[in-house]
Amino acid sequence: MKCAALTLAGMAVTSLMMVAWPNPGFAQLSDNEYVRQALAAGPEAVAKNAAVVRMEPDGSMRTVRQGTNEFTCLIMGTDRMCADRNSMEFMHALMHHEPPPDRLGFAYMLGGDVGPSGEVGGTCNSSPFATAKDADCHWVVTGPHIMLFGPPSKALGYPRTPDPDPSKPYMMWPNTPYEHAMVPVK
Repeated sequence: MKCAALTLAGMAVTSLMMVAWPNPGFAQLSDNEYVRQALAAGPEAVAKNAAVVRMEPDGSMRTVRQGTNEFTCLIMGTDRMCADRNSMEFMHALMHHEPPPDRLGFAYMLGGDVGPSGEVGGTCNSSPFATAKDADCHWVVTGPHIMLFGPPSKALGYPRTPDPDPSKPYMMWPNTPYEHAMVPVK
C-alpha cells in the first residue's frame, strides 16, 4: 500500500515538476536540508511520520525518507507541500489531463508560496496548465494555507474569481475540472 502511494506520488510529482513548476535552487540542498524544508510544509504531528520524496536530475523520484502515515512531503519549484494520497491522485490526474478523482484530498502548504531559499512563487489562477506569468495570466501568491482537492471542495462556496484575495479562502483554477479550495491559515 505504501509503495503504491509513493509510486503514485512520484508519478504526480514528476509530472508537476516537469510541466508546471520551475526548479529554482532546491536541487543544491543536501538531503538533510531538503527533508527539513519539505517537512516544514506540514504541522509537526503530520510531518514527523510523513514520507519525503525528491526529484532527481534525470526526472526520476527518489524516496529520501519512508513514511508511516498517508502523507508525502516534497518540494515542487517554490512550493513545499505535505499531501495525502487523494491529493496526489488529483495532481496526477491534472498533469495527465484526466478527470480528477471524486474524492476529497487534503494538503498543507504552511510555508505558503515561498521556496526553501525565500524565493516567491505563486501560480496562474486562470489556467492549471500555465507555466509562467503573461498578459493572460491572473497570477496569485498565497501565504500559508491548506488545500482541499476534488469535486467535493467546490461545494464550499468560496469565491471563484480569477483575481482572488489570497488572504481569504478562494477557489484556485475556477470553473475547470481542477478547481480546488485554497484556505489561508494565517
